Amino acid sequence: MTILSSLRSRFAAVAAITLIGLGPASAAEDFDLSPQQPGRIHAAKNEAAIAAIPKDFKFVTPGKFTVAVAPGGPPLATYATDAKTVVGADPDYAYAVADALGLQLDLVPVAWIDWPLGLTSGKYDAVISNVGVTEQRKEKFDFSTYRQGLHGFFVKSDSRIASIREPKDAAGLRIIVGAGTNQERILLKWSDEDVKAGLKPIELQYYDDDAASLLALQSARADVIVQPHAQLVYIAARDKNIKRVGTLSAGWPDRSDVAITTRKGSGLADALTAATNGLIKDGTYAKILDHWHLAEEALPASETNPPGLPKY
Repeated sequence: MTILSSLRSRFAAVAAITLIGLGPASAAEDFDLSPQQPGRIHAAKNEAAIAAIPKDFKFVTPGKFTVAVAPGGPPLATYATDAKTVVGADPDYAYAVADALGLQLDLVPVAWIDWPLGLTSGKYDAVISNVGVTEQRKEKFDFSTYRQGLHGFFVKSDSRIASIREPKDAAGLRIIVGAGTNQERILLKWSDEDVKAGLKPIELQYYDDDAASLLALQSARADVIVQPHAQLVYIAARDKNIKRVGTLSAGWPDRSDVAITTRKGSGLADALTAATNGLIKDGTYAKILDHWHLAEEALPASETNPPGLPKY
C-alpha cells in the first residue's frame, strides 16, 4: 500500500467513525464510564464459598483476588473516561466475587491474546473477561459459569423486521457477520436449512470494522447485523438508531456459557461457583447485569466445568 492510499484509508475510517458516532465523546448516557463508578454494587462475604477455597491454594498476592480482564469495549470491559481505569460488567462482577471471598480485588488489564499464558504461568488467580467455555479450553482450564454467551440480531430502528428466532426468519436477508466467528458458522447452517426447506439462502456480508458495518446497516446495504449481544446493546443505547429483534446462543444449538477461568486443577473453581451462586441467590448478580443492561444474559445457576462448545 502506498503512503497516499494509506492516508486515504485512514481518512475514510475516521470519516465513517465520525458519521456514526463511534468516538468516546458519544458514550451512551445510560452507561456510567467514569473511573469513580459510584453505582458499583458490593457483595457480602459468603462463608460457604470461602470455606470451599482449598487450604493449600496460594493466591498470587495474599489477601487479594488477582483477576485479568481484557478491555475490549463497553459494556463488558473498557477504559474509563480517565483512559486508565477499567470499568464495565466484567470488572463489577470481579469486584463482587472478591467481596464474596473476603478478598481485595486486584484487577489486571491484559491483551486478550495474553490471558492463557498469563493464567497458566501464575500471573493472576483467574480471568473474568467474557471467556466462553469450550471443550478444547477445558483441557487446560477450569471454568465457573456466570453469564450466557449470546449473540444479538439488530436492525435499523425503522426496519420492518420484527423478530428473528429461527432459520426461516432469516431467509433471504442480508446479514453482517464477522468472518471466522461462531455466529458465521451458525448462520451458514441456518442458510443451508433454509435452502433445503425451499427458502432463499441468507446473504452474509463482511466488513473490516464496526464503523463500516454500522454504516452499511444505516445506508440499507444490509438488513441485519449479528455480533456478541453485549456490544450491540451498548451501541443501540449510544446511537439510538438500531434495535434488537432477537438473540442467539453463541453455540446454537450447542451450549455456550461465559465463565470465570482458572488454572486446571487449581481447586479454585468450586469456590468461585459457590460465590456466583450466592450472588445469584441474594440478588447481587441480577443488579450487576441490570446496571449494565445485560439482564437477558443471566444464568439461573453457576456450574463448574459444564459442557462447552465442541471442537470443530
